[in-house]
Amino acid sequence: PAVIAYIGQLIVDGVVEAMAADNPDTNRVLWLIVLEALVVIAVAASQRGISVSQSLLRALLGQRVNVMILEKALTLQLAHFEDSEFYDKLTQARREASSRPLSLVNRTFGLVQNAISLTSFAVLLFAFSPWAVVILIGAGLPSFFAEAKFSDDAFRLFRWRSPDTRMQLYLETVIAREDGVKEVKLFGLGPRLMQRYRDIFRKLFVEDRKLTIRRDTWGFILGVLSSAAFYGAYAWIVITTINGEITLGAMTMYLVLFRQGQAAVGASLTAISGMYEDNLYLANLYEYLGQEVPTRGGTAKSGPHPERGLEFDNVSFAYPGADKKALSDVSFQIHPGESLALVGENGSGKTTLIKLLTRLYRPTEGNILLDGLDLQDWDVESLRQRIGVIFQDFGRYQFSVGENIGAGDVRFIDDEQRWREAADTGMAAPFIEDMPDGYDTQLGRWFKGGRELSGGQWQKIALSRAFMRSEADILVLSLIHISEPTRHDSGSRMPSSA
Repeated sequence: PAVIAYIGQLIVDGVVEAMAADNPDTNRVLWLIVLEALVVIAVAASQRGISVSQSLLRALLGQRVNVMILEKALTLQLAHFEDSEFYDKLTQARREASSRPLSLVNRTFGLVQNAISLTSFAVLLFAFSPWAVVILIGAGLPSFFAEAKFSDDAFRLFRWRSPDTRMQLYLETVIAREDGVKEVKLFGLGPRLMQRYRDIFRKLFVEDRKLTIRRDTWGFILGVLSSAAFYGAYAWIVITTINGEITLGAMTMYLVLFRQGQAAVGASLTAISGMYEDNLYLANLYEYLGQEVPTRGGTAKSGPHPERGLEFDNVSFAYPGADKKALSDVSFQIHPGESLALVGENGSGKTTLIKLLTRLYRPTEGNILLDGLDLQDWDVESLRQRIGVIFQDFGRYQFSVGENIGAGDVRFIDDEQRWREAADTGMAAPFIEDMPDGYDTQLGRWFKGGRELSGGQWQKIALSRAFMRSEADILVLSLIHISEPTRHDSGSRMPSSA
């Protein structure tokens, strides 16, 4: 940009000289115009190259950061996802993942770009007066400090309201997803949920409005100061020209330099302020990625006493932050070939026991042994290969039937023969074979051509998934069975569950 301004000065001075001459030489001015056009084209090509690079970088960097977040999620323990504070970190990291890293990179390169332009402006302005450079830089500082202050306020507001934002996202999911919309319509929950959604928005908007008004008010006031500095310099340059100290072309150049220099200073300081703000938000990402994950430990792939089977020895467990134990002094033993039914009221700890068995949690007290070896000494992948599990809230994946079953053993997820064997054992084969596309049938309604199953059919799919682990010698079936209705004293007929 400084080169363009300098060539502009030469053109103006050349025109003035040609007008004053008896035999004007227009070729020099025309060549200068051609040279300026070439420089302008070069600048336009550079800007286009920047735009192309940013578009490609947006896709690559967004993908890279999202992959980092998901890869980190795979290393975390179940306890992390059941911790509301950690879930806030995850939500914040995911929300800003697609924009903040790219913004930081773009602003960094933009800062370098503006610094190069500003340096060239300063060199030319210094020839007019060193004070012009001081005014140019100093006029932008008040706006910079104000932006930094409001960026900090915006970040604190962002962190403070994260739970409310997460509740809004949850309400959107309940209202707009097929697994929630049935009860929303049946029980008439829609108006109440929408009212809660609006109330949260109003609460957040009040704070946003206060911050926006303060930010823009101070931005306007400090922008007036910057404009006053520019027009003061404008008057100074014009008076200097009238006094004959600089040429008309030099005046034009200095005015262009000061105007563009002021824009470069503003852009540079805004970039610095923006980088500071981006780093504040990226702190969530860094904090999430830096979350410590306890080592899994254990390398054993077999135990010394297979005949001892599975043993719970005075096992107790309390969830993090809970003041009551979910399990207390539980002891039992299951020998190879034996079965055990655990029956209890809701909340009595049946699911918790399964989580401990599969090492999703670690006992607070006591020990769990398999084949005479503590579970903590087992290689976790080898341990889980020996266990087939169906949870009450088993996954209903929006995949094909075959993939839903194959998910039970990811090593053989594409093995159709194993799908069929597992489905036959899990009693799902008859209704799968009646489907038009068989094991290739898309399940769920999220994607085109998807087919929804009944609750009982989904249970059989989940059961088949457990049987995909043909090497598993421990099978845990956590299912709800509805028995025949029983008559209560009130005369109403209610199903009892086991």
